[in-house]
Amino acid sequence: MIRTIQIGMVLMLISLTLSGCAEEKEKWSWNSMDVTATAYNSLASQTNALANVAAWGDTLRPGMKCIAVSRDLLKKGLTYNTPVIIEGFEGVYLVKDKMHKRWENRIDIYMGLDVEKAREWGRKKLTIQYGILNEDQK
Repeated sequence: MIRTIQIGMVLMLISLTLSGCAEEKEKWSWNSMDVTATAYNSLASQTNALANVAAWGDTLRPGMKCIAVSRDLLKKGLTYNTPVIIEGFEGVYLVKDKMHKRWENRIDIYMGLDVEKAREWGRKKLTIQYGILNEDQK
């Protein structure tokens, strides 16, 4: 049942992104935040032997639009499956992973197996928007 609710939330968000419908926008509270953004890949050399398994147990596959967040951002509402719009990127990304506790105010954008793409991205400061489902929509 939880998976059905999560899929429903994602479909609503995609609908919101594509249509810009005012009614859909009212279902979400959107917050902006400036963060440092880096990139990562699902390779054992960058993490561990289970490189494609994210913090909450999701299996990452190239092409997925997901991010890892520093643990301080969890307290600000960027928790599991939170929808995120990233400046300079198309579409909606979902929070699927957590970063090491040493990082603060940072997101890590998943770039599949493309190490070169991740290296080219490097590290940038940018603005993200993240959605929190309004209380009456939960």
